[in-house]
Amino acid sequence: MECARLTRYGLLSVTGEDARAFLHAQLTKDIENLPPDRATLAGWCSAKGRLLASLLVIPAAQGFLLQLARDLAPGVARKLSMFVLRAKVRIADVSESWAQFGVWGDGAAGPADPNAISRQGNIITVHVGGARYLVLGPADEMALAATTGEARWTLQEIRAGRPLITAATQDKFVPQMVNFDELGAVDFRKGCYPGQEIVARAQYRGQVKRRMVGAHAPAGLELRPGQEFKGGTVVDVAPAENGSELLAVMPI
Repeated sequence: MECARLTRYGLLSVTGEDARAFLHAQLTKDIENLPPDRATLAGWCSAKGRLLASLLVIPAAQGFLLQLARDLAPGVARKLSMFVLRAKVRIADVSESWAQFGVWGDGAAGPADPNAISRQGNIITVHVGGARYLVLGPADEMALAATTGEARWTLQEIRAGRPLITAATQDKFVPQMVNFDELGAVDFRKGCYPGQEIVARAQYRGQVKRRMVGAHAPAGLELRPGQEFKGGTVVDVAPAENGSELLAVMPI
């Protein structure tokens, strides 16, 4: 079993009696009907249908937790708050007060079903796929200790085809370009959300001309998210044997 402390992820808390309806109206996924024991991937888009953040939405006490790139957390919290208006919703950046760990491999334990959640007090475990689990909770209550570096977890996410939108790739891709439709992160039957019309048009009119794929880069080639690579754009990258592995949005 391997365990890595995750520092590239931030965390927002969205609470209040209108939190569910508010997120349902903002995100690409049906949040109104999200069970309390299930997490889901979702996107938050601009009016032009481009992803401003990739999110893991986790039901929590009095509302939801949103895992996203750490470098986007303050800005997303601020911009989301602009849409609250008179709704009874409070959005807070809790990235500093919560700790997040990735646990995977032989011996890793947690809920059996993908996206299922288990809770032990304030500690939440989310099955994110395969034998991989996200464990998060208030920093002063976490008892886990890292056994490996965070890049190892990033590599697992890349191999699973799970993209992370960061400041370098914000506002570059419609959800389908990073395969959010295939990952179940877009609900095409729900009501409106920012950019919904453009996302739906891209889906039903076959206007997605670029898609995310996995690739390998040789040793000595330094890549970073947002960089051009073989005619495409790097989404995420991590060191691997004989080089690095990456996710990149490429022309179809």
